[in-house]
Amino acid sequence: AVVKYAEGEGNIELREVPEPNEGDNEVKIKVEAAGICGSDLHIYKWDIGIPTRVPFIIGHEFSGIITAVGKNVRRFKGGERVTAENSRSVCGHCRYCMTGNYNLCKERKATGYAFDGAFTSYCVVPEERVHLLPGNVDFVTAALSDPSACAYHAVQELTGVDAGDIVLIAGPGAMGLFSLQYVRANGGVAIITGLGKDTKRLDLAKELGADVTVDISRENLSEIVHDMTNGGGVDIALECSGSEAAAKSCLELLRRQGKYTQIGIFGRPISFDLDRVLYGEIKLIGSFSQKYTAWSAAIKLFSQEKILAKPLVTDILPLEQWEEGFKRSFEGRTIKVVFKP
Repeated sequence: AVVKYAEGEGNIELREVPEPNEGDNEVKIKVEAAGICGSDLHIYKWDIGIPTRVPFIIGHEFSGIITAVGKNVRRFKGGERVTAENSRSVCGHCRYCMTGNYNLCKERKATGYAFDGAFTSYCVVPEERVHLLPGNVDFVTAALSDPSACAYHAVQELTGVDAGDIVLIAGPGAMGLFSLQYVRANGGVAIITGLGKDTKRLDLAKELGADVTVDISRENLSEIVHDMTNGGGVDIALECSGSEAAAKSCLELLRRQGKYTQIGIFGRPISFDLDRVLYGEIKLIGSFSQKYTAWSAAIKLFSQEKILAKPLVTDILPLEQWEEGFKRSFEGRTIKVVFKP
């Protein structure tokens, strides 16, 4: 298992760990595929800002086969192919839990952070967080249900894209590329931005349906947006990179009464021009994690092949090469790294 054994940057190693036992309301899953998420990189750097205890096993984007179920489990049985949400534990009785928005529960504790995660052979999760996989959804695709559900939650459930909306997407990582696919599925016009090192990602964005890709290190994004919108600005900006410069750019290029949605994590406070929000009557939206409705939709869309995950997977590595996987992710040479334990 890949274990964060102490606070601070790094402090991660491969360890032998005992096989976990499932509780009465839990299922035990043999992990078949597990992806590196941007938040795993923040766990490495230790700038995630949410207190937890160490040591713990990292990883929360995964899929696998049920090997055992607790005595109270009714919906699942051994041998079934599944994936699982990362909201491992919530209070169940606050206003957010009671309205199905348990991703916002103050008591929420996540798999791969507050509870042992999926960069290991076996992972234990509560029955209510488990989703059955359709027969045509493979394990690698299913391991990316989490980021796809995040994008669905942000684009479909919180922002709302109408056909013909011009949408600026900052950052061509997994979140940006999934968000792009949802924008296009709604009939939106997608402009996605990246840096010089993102050439391959921007090429993939084009393949996935981006109307315009922009390398901001050598192209003038303001001019491109001006020409596309007759000087009015984009209807929607989706900030997926967690970059302060990108956030400022998104806000500046948004039309009055446009919608700005924050999806990427900064890991620190940033400077943001709220006067511009006020004068332009901008709708400011934060999108955090996801919930049941987004998960079920994301998995269904994988099955229908309306949303694609496989093109985002650039590296499949054995778990023993976790350091190489993290190194490639930090260097931006990958889009999505998936481990096969």
